[in-house]
Amino acid sequence: QVQLVESGGGSVQTGGSLRLSCAASGYINSITCMGWFRQAPGKEREGVAFIYRGSGRTEYGDSAKGRFTISRDNTRNTFDLQMASLKPEDTAKYYCGTGPPACVVDPLSATQYHYWGKGTQVTVSS
Repeated sequence: QVQLVESGGGSVQTGGSLRLSCAASGYINSITCMGWFRQAPGKEREGVAFIYRGSGRTEYGDSAKGRFTISRDNTRNTFDLQMASLKPEDTAKYYCGTGPPACVVDPLSATQYHYWGKGTQVTVSS
């Protein structure tokens, strides 16, 4: 079991920045992928970014490229999402998730993740 707790959501204006953080506890050694996803009302959960816990390799969804940065701190069992140049279309509930080794098949797909936080709301106003 892995427990995840997000923090750092909030409301900002267009062009602003926010930093989300996810704290993991439990069976940490089972984690391969650490990802951030978002879900707006009526839409599917979308992969924003992921990072491999071991190598630190990252990949970003198209909506995040050039604006968001994912990072991890394995000593503190946390991973963060730094978001810049926020747009109203970034408004969503953001979730952190972790996946086992099989997640490498498609690490930006929510189906590869087994554990999730409860989510944190990000609202960007124009």
